Amino acid sequence: MDNKMDNKTIQALEYNKILELLKKYATCEPGKTLCEKLKPSSDFREVVKSQKETYAALDRIRIKGSLNFGNVRYFGESFKRLALGSPLNIPELMHIRLFLENTSRAYNYGKHNDNHPAGCHDKNAYDTIKDTYVTISKTKEKKTNKSNNYNSDTADKGYYKTNNTDNTDDIEEFDAIDIYFSSLKPLTQIKNEIARCILSETEISDNASPRLFELVKQHKNVQSKMHTVLQSLLESHKEYLMDSIITMKDGAYCLPIRADFKNKVSGIVHDHSASGSTIFIEPMAVIRFNNELREIEIEKQQEIDNILEDLSSLIRPYIDDINENIKNMAHLDFVYAKAHLSDAMSASMPVFNDRFYINIKEGRHPLIPDNIVVPINISIGDDYSLLVITGPNTGGKTVSLKTVGLFTLMGQSGLHIPAFEGSSLPVFKNVYADIGDEQSIEQSLSTFSGHMKNIVDIIKKADRSSLCLFDELGAGTDPAEGAALAIALLSHLHKKGATVLATSHYSELKIFALNTPGIENACCEFNVETLRPTYRIIIGIPGKSNAFAISRKLGLPEYIIDEAKKNIEDENMSFEEILTKIEHDRFVIENEKKEINNYKAEIEKLKQTYEKKNSRIQEIRENILEKARLEAENILSLAKETADTTINNINKLTSAKGIGSELEKEREKLRESLKKLEKKPALKISKKNSAKKPKHLRCGDSVYVHSMNLKGTVSSLPNDKGKLYVQMGILRSQVSLDDIELIDDTPADNVKVYAGSKGASLMKASHISPEINVIGMNVDEACSALDKYLDDALLSHLKYVRIIHGRGTGALQKGIHAYLKKQPYIKSYHLAEYDDGGNAVTIVNF
Repeated sequence: MDNKMDNKTIQALEYNKILELLKKYATCEPGKTLCEKLKPSSDFREVVKSQKETYAALDRIRIKGSLNFGNVRYFGESFKRLALGSPLNIPELMHIRLFLENTSRAYNYGKHNDNHPAGCHDKNAYDTIKDTYVTISKTKEKKTNKSNNYNSDTADKGYYKTNNTDNTDDIEEFDAIDIYFSSLKPLTQIKNEIARCILSETEISDNASPRLFELVKQHKNVQSKMHTVLQSLLESHKEYLMDSIITMKDGAYCLPIRADFKNKVSGIVHDHSASGSTIFIEPMAVIRFNNELREIEIEKQQEIDNILEDLSSLIRPYIDDINENIKNMAHLDFVYAKAHLSDAMSASMPVFNDRFYINIKEGRHPLIPDNIVVPINISIGDDYSLLVITGPNTGGKTVSLKTVGLFTLMGQSGLHIPAFEGSSLPVFKNVYADIGDEQSIEQSLSTFSGHMKNIVDIIKKADRSSLCLFDELGAGTDPAEGAALAIALLSHLHKKGATVLATSHYSELKIFALNTPGIENACCEFNVETLRPTYRIIIGIPGKSNAFAISRKLGLPEYIIDEAKKNIEDENMSFEEILTKIEHDRFVIENEKKEINNYKAEIEKLKQTYEKKNSRIQEIRENILEKARLEAENILSLAKETADTTINNINKLTSAKGIGSELEKEREKLRESLKKLEKKPALKISKKNSAKKPKHLRCGDSVYVHSMNLKGTVSSLPNDKGKLYVQMGILRSQVSLDDIELIDDTPADNVKVYAGSKGASLMKASHISPEINVIGMNVDEACSALDKYLDDALLSHLKYVRIIHGRGTGALQKGIHAYLKKQPYIKSYHLAEYDDGGNAVTIVNF
C-alpha cells in the first residue's frame, strides 16, 4: 500500500492507535521507531513475509519464552568519531559491551541445533542454505495453492520442511526470522576484551594492562607511606592541632593547625576555616609524596587513554558489523512486538488471497474492551463485491465497517488480526474511507459538502484493487436526492470493480441491492423488545429501520403511528412488511435450529453416558470371569496336590507290593484325568464389537486380535501373505489379517497380555495404554494431553511409549518433539521404523 495513504483514512480507522499499542511492546528505542513508522504494504509477497515473521516470533515465544532488546541503541556520533581516528570514552565502550552481550544472547536464543541455519558460522554455507530455503518456499507456494492462496498450516506459519526419501533423517526447519538471528555477529572476542577492561561507565579495571596494574600498585604504596608519615605528624603535633584528623584540600593531605600555632608547622597553607581559627597546612614532609602521587596519576591517565585507544582500534574494523547487528536486532524487536501484540489480542494470522475476498470469522474490534466487544462474521468478494449494510442507529454498522477496514490495514502491516483462525483477507492497493458520525441528527450543508469532497476524491482514485468504505452514504441532504446519488455512486464503483461496503438507512438502496447482480444486502440485527442491538451481521437480508416499532415501545400513541404510516407510499410500506415477515421467519427458524442442536447435544451426551456404563459393565463382567477362571485353576491345582500327597502317604503306609501296585495304577489314572482338565482350553472372554472386518487399514488403527484376546494398534501394513504387525501393550506380534477386527480408535486402557512363564497364566502388564493418539489436536492440546499421559506411563514402569501424531504438515510433530526435548525423564525419542508407522509415530524411551 502506498506510504502516502490519506491521513483521513488512517484517522477514521484509528490505525494510529494500533501503532501506539504496538509500540508499548517494543523494548528498545530503534524497535519503537520501527513500530511508529509501520505502514501497510500493497506487495503481496512482502505482506505474507511480514505475517510469517510475526507468526515465527509468536511460535518462539510460546516455546522458548520472550527476548529483551533493551540495550539496542544507535552509535552514530560515536562511530563517526571512531572512523575519524578518535578513541571512544569509557561510557561509550560500556554501551557497546552491553549491546554485544545482548546480541550474543539473541544469537544463542535463535539457534535450533548444530545443523540449523541459525547455528551456521560459515557465511558461504549459510547463503547456500538460504537459497535452498527460498527455492523450497516458492515450490511450497505453488503446491499448496494454485490460486496463490497461502495455506495457514504451512506457508503462512513461516515453516518449510524438506523430507528425505528414506523418511528417517531429521527434518530441517526454517522459520521466517532465522535469517535475522543467523546474521547476528556476537563479536565475542571484542565483547570479552571490553568486559575485561571496563567495569562500569565510570570505572576501568586495574588489570586492564600490566602497566596500569603496576601504576595502581605504586599509587597504593606511596599512599601507604604518606599515611604513615601523617600519622606520625599527628602524634608529634598534638598540641598544635584543632582536631586529630587528616583532611584533603585541593587534592593535598593537610593537617588542621590552630591559627595561633601556624608558624610551628612548616608547610604550604591550602585553606582556612570560615572563622579563621583553623589553618589547613600541607606538611613539608608529605609534599614529596603528594608530588609522587600526582605524577603516578598523570601516568595512570595516559595509560587509560592508551587502553581506550587500543579498545577503540579493536572495534574500528567492525563498525559495519555492529551497525548491521543494530539493524537486525531492531527489526527483531519490532517483530517480537508484533508477536506480543498478537498474543495480547488473542489474534490469529489471516490467510491471504489474490481474489479480493474477505472472510472474517468472529472478528473483534481491537480497540473495544474484551468484556464489551461482540464478535462479527462478515464476508465479501466471492459472489458479490458490494455490500449494503442497513439497520437502525447504534446497531453496530459503523463498528463493522471500521473492523473490516482496520483488519485490512493490520493484515497488510504484518499484524495478526483478533479473529478466529482461518479468516481470509486480500491485499488491496489502497483503502479509502468516508466515515462520519452516523448518530448525528442535524447535519449542515457544510458537513454534506465535506463528505462529498472526500467521496469525489475516492471516485477518482478507486479501482479494482481498492477497498472503499462509506458510512451513511448520501446522508445530510434531501432523502430522495441522497438515495439517488448514493445509488449512482455505488453503481459507478461496482462497474470499476472496487470492493465496497456501505451503510445506509435508505430503502431505495435495499431495493437496489436486491435487484443488482454482484451486490448484496446485509443488516445489523436489533432486538425491538429490549431496544438493544445484538451486533450480529446477517448477510442476504436488508435491515429495517424499526422506527415505528421503537416509537411504539417508547410510548408513542398508536394513532400517531397509524397517521405516520399513511404518509408512506404503499410500495415502501409493503416492502417494510415483507422485511418484517422475513425477520420473523428467520427468528423462528433460528430458534428451532437452536432447539434441534440442543436435542442433538443431549442425545450425544446420553449416548456417551450409556457407552460408559456399557463399557463399565463389560469390564466388571471380564473381571468376574477372570476371577472365576483363576479360582478354578487354584482349585484344580489344590486337588492335584492333595491327591498326590494322599497317594504318597498311602504308599508309605502299605508294604504289600500288590496293594502298592494297584494304588500306583489308580494314581496314574488320576494324573491322566488332571492332565485332560489342564489341556482344556482356557476360559475365553468374549468381547462384542460392532465393527466390521478390516478392509482398509492404516498404521495407528486400533484392532482386536481374536486368537490372543487382546486389543492392539496396527504397526505395519499387511504384506503379500496377509500378515501384519500389531502392538499389544509391551508385546508386538505378527498376526493374520483374518485374525483381527477393526474397533473404535480409542486408547486401549487396561490392556492384558499373556506372560511367558510356565503355566501360561494371564496377568496385567500395565494399567495404561503403551501409546497415545493426538491426531487432530493442535500443539497446545497435544502437549497438555502428553503431560498427564507421560507421567502415568512413567509411574506404570513402561520402558517406552508410542505417540501417534500423523504426518500432516509436520507442525504437530515439531511441537511434540520440542516439548519432549524439555522433559528430564525422557532418555531419547525417535521416529518409528517404516513398517511401524514411519514419521507418523514417535517412539519415546524413558
